[in-house]
Formats: sequence, structure tokens, C-alpha cells
Amino acid sequence: QVQLVESGGGLVQPGGSLRLSCAASGFTLDYYAIGWFRQAPGKEREGVSCISSSDGSTYYADSVKGRFTISRDNAKNTVYLQMNSLKPEDTGFYYCATDLWAKVVAGAADYWGQGTQVTVSS
Repeated sequence: QVQLVESGGGLVQPGGSLRLSCAASGFTLDYYAIGWFRQAPGKEREGVSCISSSDGSTYYADSVKGRFTISRDNAKNTVYLQMNSLKPEDTGFYYCATDLWAKVVAGAADYWGQGTQVTVSS
């Protein structure tokens, strides 16, 4: 059974950092892309970052470039999202998702985690 479990969310002040983790089970992460998405209250879900399975290619939304870094540890079957210089507009529910690269980038992945809340506020 494919399962993704996010962790690492919380409340942080503007300018602070958080590291989100997405732990996968039931399948081998090596062969699939992983993406992070977020949804703020009253807004549509948006793609934040993705990492490929093959060559480690990454994608970042313009709003997070230079501040967020996605990485994967295939030995631990886990993907991370390091978030630095957080802003109030980064607040939202963060989800990870996995599937083939094209489906993840399109936000159409078949497998999603339950999400973790990130709140950036003073």
C-alpha cells in the first residue's frame, strides 16, 4: 500500500526556517518523482517544488526560488523541503505527492499524503 506521510510543519516567525519531510512506504521512491504542493485558505492548491527520480532535476515555483530547497534520500525513502526566509504568504497546508514526473508537475499525481500545516506569523 502506497503511503506518504508529511511532517515538520509548525508555527514560525517571518524570516525563520522549517524542514518538511515526506516519508514514503509501500513502494520504492527511487523510481518516482516527488512534488510538494501547498494550499492556503481560500486559494487554489499550487505547486511548490518537484524533484525527479532519474537525474535529480528540480522545479521550483517562482515564489520560492532561492528560499526553498528540495532533496531526496532514497536510502531513507524520504524527500525533504528545506524552507528558509519564510514569509507570511508561505502559510498553508503542505502536501507531498508522487507519481511519474509529468503527472507530478501537472498536479495530477495519483498518490498524496495527508499534509502538514505551515504557519508563518509573528
